[in-house]
Amino acid sequence: MTLSEWMNQKLSQSSSTRLEAKSQQVLETDKAIKLSVITQFFPPDYAATGQLIEELVRQLGQEGVDIEVFTSQPGYAFKSSNAPAIEKLGRVRVQRSRTAQLWPGRIRGKAVNGVLFTLRAALHLLRNGRRYNILLLTTAPPFLPILGYLAYALFWLPYVCILYDLYPDIAIALKVIPADHWLARFWRRLNRLVWQKARAIVVLSPAMKLRVIATCPQVADKVFVIHSWGDPDLIVPIAKQENWFAWKYNLVNKFTVLYSGNMGRCHDMDTILEAAKLLQDEPIQFVFVGGGAKSEELIKQVNRLGLKNFIFLPYQDKEVLPYSLTAGDLSLVSVDAGMESLVAPSKLYPVLAAARPVAVICSQYSYLRQMITDANCGDTFENGDSHSLAEFIRLLSQDRELAKRMGRSGRQYMRAHFTPEIISQQYLDVLQKSIYFDKWNQK
Repeated sequence: MTLSEWMNQKLSQSSSTRLEAKSQQVLETDKAIKLSVITQFFPPDYAATGQLIEELVRQLGQEGVDIEVFTSQPGYAFKSSNAPAIEKLGRVRVQRSRTAQLWPGRIRGKAVNGVLFTLRAALHLLRNGRRYNILLLTTAPPFLPILGYLAYALFWLPYVCILYDLYPDIAIALKVIPADHWLARFWRRLNRLVWQKARAIVVLSPAMKLRVIATCPQVADKVFVIHSWGDPDLIVPIAKQENWFAWKYNLVNKFTVLYSGNMGRCHDMDTILEAAKLLQDEPIQFVFVGGGAKSEELIKQVNRLGLKNFIFLPYQDKEVLPYSLTAGDLSLVSVDAGMESLVAPSKLYPVLAAARPVAVICSQYSYLRQMITDANCGDTFENGDSHSLAEFIRLLSQDRELAKRMGRSGRQYMRAHFTPEIISQQYLDVLQKSIYFDKWNQK
């Protein structure tokens, strides 16, 4: 063996050893995730953000992640306003703080309650911040991510933000505050500060990603689009004739148009109402399950107009969802005009799991249009186009086979892209990269 060959062999062995050591270090990092999750809402609250976080942490726990959730006592629960202060869910430890519910139905009250929870969460981090190696924060309440910045400044604790909603943009769009208000300007500066120090930022749609990058171009390489999900093992197709929920509310022999979930300030109820008026003399039943800021006004308008084709029901327990979601023949999802880059409706994914066609009311710029086209599971409609929506409802009521094909296609699409297993793996990848990045930067 020549000297040159010997040196090349040694260099190759040395490189291989370094790669093996690096791989082992990454493997050890993967095994060592100690995750703290902070979010105001968590079951038994029925708020969508809480339900999603519970399903996510359970799935991550099954992947071997040690997790502690710091949350509040329930403010929107069905049966009780109290839950265990400490609860163990597999590898997930849940700690609930005291809660305040001052004027919970009003924006000002929600803001005050959110501030109080954030202060309690800050105290929790001061006492326990060194126990974790990664922090996951939601925007429930919307100013919660500031705690990530503080944890990083105090403990060098890396953090990841999940942006369920974009503030102050939503508050401005809803005319709660003017665009040039000092609070809006301060909030944007704060967002840029928090986002730049975050290890990763998770958003729910491509449009939200573009909005974040437009606000803060420096974070373009660490914004990840991870969709919400549905559970096809929990929500399975059930024929209406075999569905006790459909029998209970006399829906078995009626073509049923279902809206399930929050009727909030960002959702378009007017287009749906106008379509229902056009169909009031046909054997079509509209069922609204849930609540929210626009629910009371919608009920008032239905009563004022004397419409008999509406049924309003409260939020349902999670164990009822497999039956309520399959009691409809067509499901509705709506996003108000101008909100397409600010919110992403999580209700879409369980609806797809139910194998029912979907009618989505949204702007022409919404990412939902391409998704519905790719899934071949329904149709989309411009805000205000109640005539086309009514025609689509009428078409499916007369062509049940078409409705079934669309429903099956939607469930197949969801199973291929948006299950808890698929989405939790995407979150796990982001968490691992965040810890890996932090460890290697310290060397």
